[in-house]
Amino acid sequence: MNQTAIPVSYAAMAATTPGTAPGDDRLRRFAAIWSRAVHPAMPATTMTRAEFERYLIPLARTLRDALRARPFDPKPGARVGEALVRAQCTDPEALAQTLGVIESYLVLYCPPEPALPAEESRARCARLQHAVASGFARALRAYTLAEQEAVAGAALAAHAECEEALHHSEQRFRAVFGSTSVGVGIADVEGRILRVNDALKRMFGDPGSMLAGRNVGELVHPDDSADFWVLYRELVRGERDRYRVEKPYYRSDGSVLWTDMSVSLLRDASGEPRYQLAMMEDITERRRLHERLRYEATHDALTGLPNRALFFERLDRALAPDGGEEGGPEESAGGRFGLVYLDLDGFKSVNDSLGHTVGDQLLVAVADRLRGCATAPGELVARLGGDEFVALVTGITGPSAQAHVTALARRMLAALAEPVRLDGRDLSVRASIGVVEGARGELGAAEVLRSADITMYRAKAAGGNRYELADADTDARVIARHSLTNCLPTALDNGEFFIEYQPLVRLSDGTVRGAEALVRWLHPAHGVLGPDQFIPLAESTGLIVPLGRWVLEEAARQARSWRCEGAAAHDGPMRVNVNLSPSQLRHPSLVADIVAVLDNAGLDPSALCLEVTENALIGADEAELRPLRQLADLGVDIALDDFGTGYSNLSYLRRMPVSTLKLDRSFTRGMQCAPADPVDVKIVEGIVSLAHTLDLSVTVEGVETGAQADHLRLLGCDTAQGWYYARPGPPERLHALSLADAASPAP
Repeated sequence: MNQTAIPVSYAAMAATTPGTAPGDDRLRRFAAIWSRAVHPAMPATTMTRAEFERYLIPLARTLRDALRARPFDPKPGARVGEALVRAQCTDPEALAQTLGVIESYLVLYCPPEPALPAEESRARCARLQHAVASGFARALRAYTLAEQEAVAGAALAAHAECEEALHHSEQRFRAVFGSTSVGVGIADVEGRILRVNDALKRMFGDPGSMLAGRNVGELVHPDDSADFWVLYRELVRGERDRYRVEKPYYRSDGSVLWTDMSVSLLRDASGEPRYQLAMMEDITERRRLHERLRYEATHDALTGLPNRALFFERLDRALAPDGGEEGGPEESAGGRFGLVYLDLDGFKSVNDSLGHTVGDQLLVAVADRLRGCATAPGELVARLGGDEFVALVTGITGPSAQAHVTALARRMLAALAEPVRLDGRDLSVRASIGVVEGARGELGAAEVLRSADITMYRAKAAGGNRYELADADTDARVIARHSLTNCLPTALDNGEFFIEYQPLVRLSDGTVRGAEALVRWLHPAHGVLGPDQFIPLAESTGLIVPLGRWVLEEAARQARSWRCEGAAAHDGPMRVNVNLSPSQLRHPSLVADIVAVLDNAGLDPSALCLEVTENALIGADEAELRPLRQLADLGVDIALDDFGTGYSNLSYLRRMPVSTLKLDRSFTRGMQCAPADPVDVKIVEGIVSLAHTLDLSVTVEGVETGAQADHLRLLGCDTAQGWYYARPGPPERLHALSLADAASPAP
């Protein structure tokens, strides 16, 4: 071994290595454990164990600082691996011991500060192990190459020397050949192995001379690269001078030896190929470590299933037009794919009620059952995270492709049908599934997963414990809905909302008594949108509260304007009706906001009527009704909107602070033509009679014909609104009543 290749003076290093900071005993103990584990595997080092321990202290500090760094960066671990090689710590066993110490003791003795979740600490530690191994491998490879170059140089020099210096060169070659830790073998161009050194014998577990005399062509392995034998034939024909590959061999005991092998061609004086010189480094442990780290990086730590990273890797290959460059037979055998996206129903309640430990146990049981559902070639089950699982099916063709995927979805539901037994209790498991099936090359991974997610939530909305098939039209509607949701916050800031007013007409004399404020959205791309298209979105995002306040402010200013313009000319004061959503009703500052709006507009409370849907008040307790009572006490009218769609029972109205019923249009549709539906007439007559008994006025919405208006007037209804009188419009057209049947052209 070329000792001068290691640029370090151990005595100087031991004398100058900085010590630990005062009180940093944990770091020193970690270095001591590391030294005891690794030093026996360093036969070539000249350092004592105490010197080596001091050498390790700054390396331990580097690992500790990297573990604690925010943001986390594993790169310093590579420098630690390189530093070990510089200290002549080159044996593969030394690397294995180092990684074992890091895995077992780094987090214990050098925990992250502030503390991280255990899973995050383990993940950081694993990535540091990988970085240390990578740095060690790079440095060891450079170190080995230096040795290999020395061997190759000695071999070439020995064969190139003139005849009179041959004996001296042969001796020098034998010295390097026998003493190097790199496995060396010499064969002729026919492949007969002529000579191997002791290091190569030890690699193959062959202390005798079993390798010598065999042919290189016999040393095949099923995992040989397809290019390897091409390179070999080119070299022995003299078409190339060297190549380098990673190649597996079988040892004498049947185990597998992985080597990093460099092969050079030796020519005679005339330039003809004579020998091939192979130099091999044992990388078996490094290969196993790589495979283990690869497995940990691509599999879920809790369930052992493939994780999100591996799933998307396989999905990208399955969706590629050619099945992916690295696609196996299952990706390239068929032109279609299937994806089954599964989400457990009510899993959050398990975590909340029984704890996350039980929740994790349930996820492991679910994963085991789902794993057993996808055993055919081209089927993969993965865990995306939380309680979300996905199955990918590739290599399917023809019209039966969809049936293949839906059959897998049914198997997964059937596998979860039986309760899971945990800690003496049976836990029922239900799941909602979205199924996407299609031709590869048409969609990207993000689009496919989005469609599956949308479809899964459609199954959940339908009651759960079922699967639904993806539908392009439904996906488009959901995506459009999401787009509108994203635009809502800026729309309010940009002034894209406006209000139209629909008149409320007194049936007894046909005069306008007020108007309902109806908000509209002038969308830059979609044009004017009605409230049914965006109010539910605002409700779900919480934007309904600022939007509702804006509507109140605008409507109050308009009502004040009407009064200032001379409402007496229109026979009495005008009132404006504004809708309140359930979220606004529950908002703690509702009363204060409305009082502030009225004060700012200079509007009397009696000029405002708040419309609340019947369904919003069903089952409301006294605390929930208190804001409405306070507003009613101030003089604000409260109207019960869409009456009849809830309990349709007037008895509960006696405890509510309402002054007006807005009868749902479904009760009066049968009166649009003559003769009127007698059942509808009796129902409306009874509601009006009982409402008046409770001192409530009755407003009817959705009046579309003159016949309907006449019937309602005769039945005693107080006010009405609808297209017969006027469609919603700007405030200046409030008194321009059309009095035309809805079937007639709009004025």
